[in-house]
Amino acid sequence: MRQILLLLPTTSYRNNDFLAAAKALSIEIISAADYCHQLAPQWGLTPIMSVHFDMPEQAADTILRALAHKPEAVLAVDDHGLELAALLNERLGLKGNQPQVVRRLRDKLAFRELLSAHGFNCPEFHPLPDNTDPAALIPRLHFPVVVKARRLSASRGVIRADNPQQYLQATARVREIQNKADRDAAALGLVIESFIPGMEYALEGILEDGQLKTLALFDKPDRLDGPYFEETLYITPSRLPQKTQDEIQHAVRSACQLAGLTTGPVHAEMRLNSKSIWLLEIASRSIGGLCGRVLRHALGMSIEELILRQALGEKPPAPDFDCAAGVMMIPIPMRGIYQGVRNLDLAGKLPGIADIQITTEIGHIIIPPPEGASYLGFIFASATNSQEVESVIRSAHRCLQFDIQPEFQVIESST
Repeated sequence: MRQILLLLPTTSYRNNDFLAAAKALSIEIISAADYCHQLAPQWGLTPIMSVHFDMPEQAADTILRALAHKPEAVLAVDDHGLELAALLNERLGLKGNQPQVVRRLRDKLAFRELLSAHGFNCPEFHPLPDNTDPAALIPRLHFPVVVKARRLSASRGVIRADNPQQYLQATARVREIQNKADRDAAALGLVIESFIPGMEYALEGILEDGQLKTLALFDKPDRLDGPYFEETLYITPSRLPQKTQDEIQHAVRSACQLAGLTTGPVHAEMRLNSKSIWLLEIASRSIGGLCGRVLRHALGMSIEELILRQALGEKPPAPDFDCAAGVMMIPIPMRGIYQGVRNLDLAGKLPGIADIQITTEIGHIIIPPPEGASYLGFIFASATNSQEVESVIRSAHRCLQFDIQPEFQVIESST
């Protein structure tokens, strides 16, 4: 039986979808995870199930010692394991992107430096080392700016500031977020860049021997102007003119080649305004959360199955969009304790709604961006055109009534 080593973060939305795809393809999965190294032995888990994905050299040594047989491929389920997967592929002599390429693309500052050095559209940007007073940068900034943690994803640690006071508040807040989330926070510092006006779009693709095949171009109809940047709607096919879509694909293809990406999934985000196309990020992974399910019909299989097939040497199929499709990552309106949702059946029965998945569990604390990196769930829809998809998803979202209680109940004094 064919074997693939799969890096499964304990908090990923996508673990089950990858495991289901592997089962459908009769692929044996060797699992590596990032469970707590102190608790894992008590649970009877092997060392390979409690490695630190964010310490790839150490984790790779542990995994390689534990492997009884060489797998045919190593894949990361999401962003957290990309560097480790690249390093394992390199050490095992398997096909994959070079570790330094993956590392560069995960770093927002390094990506900006790459684009700027090679003539791509790039906002003005500045590194802010951890030991530097952020006020020292103010004379060089042109507001509004966006303060960013360098390696976090899903809009975590990203805040817009329109003036010096907001900027100082944002840097303090983002530093705190990054310090809690990234082992290398002190060495990384932050990146400060000028805000790019315009609408956002996303390209989902897959690379084969350096050649980019576009699977979908998504519109993001909700304006993402800050101060935080929680994503919501992804709709495909895009309503952009074909000429503009071709230009976006060319920009992403050129940036992938420049960066040195050669194989596997690609998720690119960009802004478009009257001046041009501005690449925000290119990641050597597929679309996050459960959003990849929106492409199942067009691909004739799940995107996870497509990724597994390609890792084993099969050619990815061309997508066939005979209808429009979309997904909403249901935003978290406030911090609190999730208590449930009403009208779920009503929303699910609206014409065009394919599925609604509530992924937050009752009793869990939920946190919106910029601290949080999760969603209440996902709404999926399909229709004859993109406008209808957007409309029905918004209608379904309006139906849903979420019960979110404050973390601490305030009791008013009667005196």
